[in-house]
Amino acid sequence: MFVTTDRALPGGTEPRDLLEITDALYRFGLGQDLADAELFASAFAEDAELDFGPAASKWGATPPVMSGRDTIVTTILHGFAGRVATTHQVTNPRVQVGGDRARLTAMVEAQHVLTADRSTHALLKNLYDVELVRRDGRWLMTRVVIDNVWYTGDPPAIFG
Repeated sequence: MFVTTDRALPGGTEPRDLLEITDALYRFGLGQDLADAELFASAFAEDAELDFGPAASKWGATPPVMSGRDTIVTTILHGFAGRVATTHQVTNPRVQVGGDRARLTAMVEAQHVLTADRSTHALLKNLYDVELVRRDGRWLMTRVVIDNVWYTGDPPAIFG
């Protein structure tokens, strides 16, 4: 579920792993904000899953789980292209490492604004539960579950 250990470096965890694991989530956010498909895709394993359902359920939506890196990139970036501007801020990362697998918990504040009508927005404060794997010396997200803590604005106008 969430990383709630009582220390930043549990036994055997390398400081570099903490940075690289958190960087996967930074690539996720900045890749969206810049509409940079290559950067965004670099955050995910090929077989990754992204579940936005827990967050969307807060405003009555029921999106399917996105499966596969290409599906995630296409769905999110093409869904926003030319229509929605985003900014993501990642805070409070907590990491747990076990060999070549890791778990990351973080808070992500995501602002979404319609480009045609900047008065229409959705500001989301989300709690992320992320599973990662180390492949070829790089940490990649394999499963991302996003839950919403609170929001303001009009998420249905942004997400459809």
